[in-house]
Parts: sequence; C-alpha cells; structure tokens
Amino acid sequence: MYGNESSAPVKEGETYDVKIEDTAREGDGIARIEGFVIFVPNTKVGDEVKIKVTKVMRRFAIAEVA
Repeated sequence: MYGNESSAPVKEGETYDVKIEDTAREGDGIARIEGFVIFVPNTKVGDEVKIKVTKVMRRFAIAEVA
C-alpha cells in the first residue's frame, strides 16, 4: 500500500454492512473493513449497522449510518 485513496477497500458514496468494534477518543464508533478503519458517529460498540462512506482518507474513512 502506498497510501493513496485507491488502496482503500471502501469507496465514497458506497454502503456497507459493518459491526462497530471499538470507540474513538471523540466517541465515534469504529468499524473495520479488511482492517481499514472507518469512523461512524452516533454508534456504539456492538452495533451492527449499514453505513454510507462520506469521506475516504489515506489511513481511514468517515461514514454515517445509512
């Protein structure tokens, strides 16, 4: 992986079914797809939700509950 957006296993605007595995310092839920971190506000550990990716960065993505 060279850190460009194309190496991310998720795409902006796509939806995915995920399980929230962890909580970030700011309180956002954290899901992972192929090890890639996705921050999902307004979720908690154990939630199984459908998310829509809103932004893809080099090392993580941000999504909202779809």
